[in-house]
Amino acid sequence: MNQTIEKDLYAVLGANPSDSVQQLRHRYQQLALQYHPDRLGGDCSSEAESGVKKFLEVDAAWRVLSDQTTRTQYDLQRRAWTLKQDWPIDSTVYVDDMTWDDDQGLYTHSCRCGGEFSVTEEELEEEPQRKQQDEGEKETEEGRHKGAIVCCDTCSLSVYVTWSTDEKAQKCQ
Repeated sequence: MNQTIEKDLYAVLGANPSDSVQQLRHRYQQLALQYHPDRLGGDCSSEAESGVKKFLEVDAAWRVLSDQTTRTQYDLQRRAWTLKQDWPIDSTVYVDDMTWDDDQGLYTHSCRCGGEFSVTEEELEEEPQRKQQDEGEKETEEGRHKGAIVCCDTCSLSVYVTWSTDEKAQKCQ
């Protein structure tokens, strides 16, 4: 399994690295049913092609994460990759999975330590624009063009908070 970490396989399944194999299996089964080519019919539309591509991506993620040996290897590669980044990121959190607090105007997400990650909508919109201007970058890979790195208010963990990466999938649900 010597490959470059291009996609977060946990994010492909909509899961977290701390999820059990049973939780991963449940997410895989949900997504496999949703995107299975037989459910999409013989349609040759771009939506069907996108669905097949998503199914193959989900299946590949499950193949790696369902086996304890390959999952451990992947986790080690993923950790090494995140440590090479400017800022180590523990995982990716989607805004859809966060709780909106009207009183404070924040999205919040619980950390495994009991602390909390919190971010405003403005921070989600501004952060990558500033980074792109600083580094002279164009939009980064799919789904990563809006978001922010957020640190836990209690421990040293950090997450990348972003909007959902697959808008087409949301339209089909």
